[in-house]
Amino acid sequence: MTHITPAHFLDRRVNIALIGCGGNGSQMLTGLARLNHALTALGHPGLHVTAFDGDTVSEANIGRQMFSPADIGMHKSIVLVHRLNAFFGLDWHARPIHASTSELVHLGAGIAILCVDSAAARAKLATTIGKTAAYVMDLGNRASDGQVIFGSRPTAAREGSTPLRWPYDVLPELIDTTVPEDDAPSCGLAEALERQELFINQAIVTPALGILWEFFRHGRLSWCGAFVNLKTGHVRPLAVDSLPGHAEVTNAA
Repeated sequence: MTHITPAHFLDRRVNIALIGCGGNGSQMLTGLARLNHALTALGHPGLHVTAFDGDTVSEANIGRQMFSPADIGMHKSIVLVHRLNAFFGLDWHARPIHASTSELVHLGAGIAILCVDSAAARAKLATTIGKTAAYVMDLGNRASDGQVIFGSRPTAAREGSTPLRWPYDVLPELIDTTVPEDDAPSCGLAEALERQELFINQAIVTPALGILWEFFRHGRLSWCGAFVNLKTGHVRPLAVDSLPGHAEVTNAA
C-alpha cells in the first residue's frame, strides 16, 4: 500500500510547526534545514519552519542536544533558529514559548512535528493540531529506544492513495495521562546520560527525516513510522497499511 503526497505539498512552500527543541527537536530542526536545502536545490519551493519551545539551555543539554556552553541560559528555539537562518540563509521563525492553541491556529501549518517529553503535553496539543495541520509527526524515546509515527486525521481517500492513520489512534498510549511520568530535571551531562543514551535522539530523528524525504522528494510513502532500539540494533518500520501490535511506547524527547 502507498500513500500519495497531495500536490500542494509539492508545488508550494510548506509551513511546518516544530513543537519542542530539546533532544529530538534540536536534531529535527537541524535536519529540516538540510532537508529544505536539498529540496530547494531540486526545484521544490521549500519549507518554512516555526519552532516552539519555552525552555532555556542548561548545562545538562550540552553534548546531548545541539547546543554549546555559550548557549546556556538562552531560549532553545531562538538559539537554533537564529543559527540555522544565518548558516543556510533562511527566514524561519523562533517562538520562545510553549505552543498554544491560538498560536497553532494562527500558524495553520501543513505539518506539525511534536518533539515533546510527556503524554500530558501531547494530550493538550492533540485536539488542536488535528484541526490545524494536515499531517502530524510524533517522536518519542526513553533511554535507548523510541518511535516516530507520521499520520493524519481521517480524510476521504484519494484514488490510488492509502490514507494514513492518526498517530494517537495507532498508539493511544502516547496521550495516556494516567501513567506516571518521570519529569525530574538532570543537573549535568553525566546524570542525563544515566537516563538516556547519547545517540538515541539522533537514532529516532533519522527515520523521521527519511519519511519526510520520501514524502517530499518522491511524492509517496510505503512506510510511515519506525520503532528503534539501540540496545539490540533493531529498527522496525511501520508500513502504511499496517497496524502495530503491543508496543513499548516512549514519551521522552
